[in-house]
Amino acid sequence: MSCYFHHLKDVLEEADITVTPENKKQVDLAFHEIVGTTYKDCPATWKEIKKTFLEDPQKRSELARKLRAAMG
Repeated sequence: MSCYFHHLKDVLEEADITVTPENKKQVDLAFHEIVGTTYKDCPATWKEIKKTFLEDPQKRSELARKLRAAMG
């Protein structure tokens, strides 16, 4: 799993997404796209997710909705 996925279990559950070896990269790409960071820049992505989405329950739900939409 990406270095920050274990911190986002509740977001992934709310988005109804189970990370598997087959979809791991797609989920990771979706998180990077949502926060507007360069792919594979894990520290910057995690920092932006924490700052923008995790401090507010409504923003956390917004992240889950965006992730679900990105995953199709």
